[in-house]
Amino acid sequence: MKKEVTPLPDRVPIGQKLSFGAGHLVLNLLPGSLGIFMFFLLTAFGMDPFLAGLLGGLPRIFDAITDPIMGFISDNTNSRFGRRRPYIFVGAILSGILFAVLWQLDPDNSQNYNFWYFLILSMVFLIGNTMFATPLIGLGYEMTSDYNERTRLMAFSQILGQIAWMIVPWFWVIIASPDMLPITAEETARIAQLGLGTEEAAKMTLQSLQANGVRKLSVIVGLICIVLGLLPAIFCRGIDSARMENRKKITLKTLFSNIKDLGEGIKQVSKSKPFVKLCGATFLVFNGFQLVASFSFFIIVFYMFNGDYAAAGNWPAWFSTITAVVTAFLVIPIISWMSDRWGKRTAFVVSTFISIIGYILKWWGFDPDNPWLIFMPIPFMAFGLGGLFTLMMSMTADVCDLDELENGMPRKEGTFGAIYWWMVKLGQALALVLGGLVLKLVGFNQDAITQTADTMTNLRIADILIPSITAGIAIVVMWKYSLNEERAKEIKTELVKRRGKL
Repeated sequence: MKKEVTPLPDRVPIGQKLSFGAGHLVLNLLPGSLGIFMFFLLTAFGMDPFLAGLLGGLPRIFDAITDPIMGFISDNTNSRFGRRRPYIFVGAILSGILFAVLWQLDPDNSQNYNFWYFLILSMVFLIGNTMFATPLIGLGYEMTSDYNERTRLMAFSQILGQIAWMIVPWFWVIIASPDMLPITAEETARIAQLGLGTEEAAKMTLQSLQANGVRKLSVIVGLICIVLGLLPAIFCRGIDSARMENRKKITLKTLFSNIKDLGEGIKQVSKSKPFVKLCGATFLVFNGFQLVASFSFFIIVFYMFNGDYAAAGNWPAWFSTITAVVTAFLVIPIISWMSDRWGKRTAFVVSTFISIIGYILKWWGFDPDNPWLIFMPIPFMAFGLGGLFTLMMSMTADVCDLDELENGMPRKEGTFGAIYWWMVKLGQALALVLGGLVLKLVGFNQDAITQTADTMTNLRIADILIPSITAGIAIVVMWKYSLNEERAKEIKTELVKRRGKL
């Protein structure tokens, strides 16, 4: 069935798509880098796995609290630069600087000192990141009012966002490479003066090399995020907020009334049945995947190569990079096509089911006798996250229209985006904590050179079952999702009659 052509005024110019996509590259690069660097809390800075899990999870709970506040502020901001762009501009700068500062740890410090340093700085960093991320998500919801153009915009942004995942896996290689980010001669001499045995000296040298790599690479990542993060603030355009009614004043004098208004807005958002389904499905798919995200690395190193990092070489990096390439250039275009032909709900159900097949294939793909088989599940697995955010963000934009129809002005893209990512981050916090707990339960020993056969079998089972089960439940949640293209167009027509075209 041929779809209608998107009217020219509803199309997003390619320059704005590129700028919005650059912002999404930052949105992926920061958590991707954080996920890689968190591993080195264990090996480079000697952090206990459970404490490392807490450091990954607790700040996200704090972050989840600040998101709705930032969403409310950006929804009700009145400036000549728009509702979102000033915060994106400042947030991009703060995010880059604070990310670099966060990782200036020293392995010679006590575990207690590093724990509190990282915990406190994580919360400060996440405030800056919230200033960037929440308005950026809200801006994307309002860049077009066309049902299908929304999916194309989100698909484009997700493709550029996947570039981060093509780069990030190689951080493993860069951090541990003595040629790329070498330690200083003074540090080498200091280790030599300790009079350690060969094995102990080698271990300490590796630890110093990894710590040095994390510190230097975090600065590079921070600078990249500042440059790319400023682009959507400069070039992207949302709806004309000058004609938007009923916005709240945001001052110190109105603080208590603002809190009441925020609560009312959250209450209205939470009553949207289509939106609740989107949040529930996202919580399940993304965080089921996130809980086991690091397990593939451990399985490749400790199961396929028996703990030999040198033999494992670049296989973990290639696994993640190929996944990102397939997601960006194969899967996301297919999902966009499916959405255009079959509708967003059907596209989500089909893509999520295909991802479950991929998770199951990992049992045969991680073969010590044939490492090339690790690429076999990728084209199937990639449909999971590839379809998730492309479709869910587009569907959330449709829900914003429904909310305006039911609850009036002001439009609440920021609040919807904040609550949506609140669910993501709350689940991510839980996943990071539970990920460390699962490693403990299966018997993973971070200090051991090799792991037991039972440990690796249990880890492989968890790596498959957890995301498969959560994805299956998500399909059930979305099975009767009702906000389809026909209904979305009816809503858009009614809104234009009511308040004109923004």
